[in-house]
Amino acid sequence: MSDTSLAGDLRRRIIAGEFAPGERLSEAALAARLDVSRNTLREAFRALAQHGLVEHVPHRGVSVASPTTADVVDIYRARRQIECGVLRDASPLHPGVAAMRQEVERAEAAVEQGDWATVGTANMAFHRALVSLCDSPRLERAHEQLSAELRLAFLAIADFESLHRPFVTRNRAVLDALVDEGPEAAAAELERYLTESERRILGAYARLGRA
Repeated sequence: MSDTSLAGDLRRRIIAGEFAPGERLSEAALAARLDVSRNTLREAFRALAQHGLVEHVPHRGVSVASPTTADVVDIYRARRQIECGVLRDASPLHPGVAAMRQEVERAEAAVEQGDWATVGTANMAFHRALVSLCDSPRLERAHEQLSAELRLAFLAIADFESLHRPFVTRNRAVLDALVDEGPEAAAAELERYLTESERRILGAYARLGRA
C-alpha cells in the first residue's frame, strides 16, 4: 500500500470514529494490523499531521488529534467564510442543489429511525454539496479538511442526537431559502445556523471540562 493510499485509509477510519480523539496510535501495532511497513506508516502519519488529524506528542508518539476550544472557534470562522461566501454567489439552478435536497431528505428519514450516525453523515454531505455550488475544487478541498477536523470535535462530544437533531430542520431552512428567496437569504440563514452550531459545541466542551 502506498503512503498516499494508507493516509487516505487512516483518514477514513479516523473520521468514522474507529480511533477516538486523543487515542494513541501504536506504530508497531498499527503497522502489523494494516500489514504495512513502519516507514510507510510514518509517512502516512506525517501527511495526516499536516491536515490536523493526528498529533506528534514528544516522547509519546502519535495520537489522534483532539480539537481544542480555540480550534473549534477557528474552524467555524473558516466555515463562515467559505460556506456563506459560496451561498451568496450560488445559483438555485446549480446541480448541487439537488444533492443538497437528497441529503436533507436522507437526514429526515434517519431522524424517524433514530439513526443519528446516518444523520451526521448526511449533514456532512449536505454541507459538502453546498460548497460544490462554487465549482471550485480548491475551496472544496479546503472545506473537506475543515469537515474532517470538525468531525473529531463531534466524536469527542459523542452525543450525536443533541448535536445533529436541531440542524436537520436548519439544513431544510437553508435549502428552502436558497430556492424560494435567493442566495442572500440563504447565506443569512446559514450564518445564524453556524453561529448556533458553534455555540452548541462550545457549550458541550464547557460541560465536559475541555479546554
